[in-house]
Amino acid sequence: MSQSLNELSTYLGEKLIGRVNNAVLAYGELTVSVEAGDLIEVATFLRDDQRCQFISIIDVCGADYPSRARRFDVVYHLLSPKQNLRIRIKVQADEETMVPSLTAVYPGADWFERETYDLYGVLFSGHPDLRRILTDYGFEGHPLRKDFPLTGFVEVRYDDEAKRVIYEPVELKQEFRNFDFLSPWEGTDYVLPGDEKAKTN
Repeated sequence: MSQSLNELSTYLGEKLIGRVNNAVLAYGELTVSVEAGDLIEVATFLRDDQRCQFISIIDVCGADYPSRARRFDVVYHLLSPKQNLRIRIKVQADEETMVPSLTAVYPGADWFERETYDLYGVLFSGHPDLRRILTDYGFEGHPLRKDFPLTGFVEVRYDDEAKRVIYEPVELKQEFRNFDFLSPWEGTDYVLPGDEKAKTN
């Protein structure tokens, strides 16, 4: 497998000169990094070239690295059933970068790109229907960004008296508690309520 991926990496380096930033083979998978402007050309080549034949899109996902200038990685996972190989295309983007939509090359990318937009806020140019897919219509922010608060901004509940869904600011009913993550078999340093009776018998 790694021999085939090494050969594929060399082949792509020869055929896509100037369009592939780098190709990394790690954990038995080939990852190709490209600029947003070269994404459609590279993906079309991977689909149509007889040696590649990556005709199936498996997934589109994101990753957030807030310390970087271009904080998002948009990652496309492709499969070549004929070659029995997988490849990953990675594109870096920020909040304003328009990543070209791959829906014209892979129609199956439609909902995956919508999910990446919804959860990370990555914008896709040329997408036929770029709108939220998992969060609610009035939802603010993007939940998988590292700077998104764990509790969110608003909570949603159905009000029986108003007969509609109500949005309210998040209110924590109790303060955060400190949890002891030690194994319960090792015991704790403090006495749990009720344990003092067990020790006297």
